[in-house]
Amino acid sequence: MLVRHVLALVLIVVAGMPASAWAHAALVKSTPARRAAVAAPPPRVELIFSERLEPAYSTVSVVDETGRQVDLKDAAVAPDDGRRLAVSLPPLAAGTYTVRFRVLSVDGHVVESEFPFTVGARGAAR
Repeated sequence: MLVRHVLALVLIVVAGMPASAWAHAALVKSTPARRAAVAAPPPRVELIFSERLEPAYSTVSVVDETGRQVDLKDAAVAPDDGRRLAVSLPPLAAGTYTVRFRVLSVDGHVVESEFPFTVGARGAAR
């Protein structure tokens, strides 16, 4: 009988937890967008996530087609918006670039991914 009461209490507590307690930081928006073809090189890459990030453990980089890092290595979570991560870019030549990110959300989960974008008239990134 006691086991049933404890189990019922656990289920009530779990069911009452907000959905955000179960969520991980998902990429909501990026500038430039995934697989975007942009005419002019962007001055920075900005990523917006669904959850706040741990600044010390969240990073983003941009590499060229050879895998060489081309960003200005100043990746940072915005102090006024813990969901926003950005890195500055130098003037980029035409070509395809890959944005790579690894973030730690405040709920303790790591999310890692990458996506391409293209600068110039080479067509959409793959």
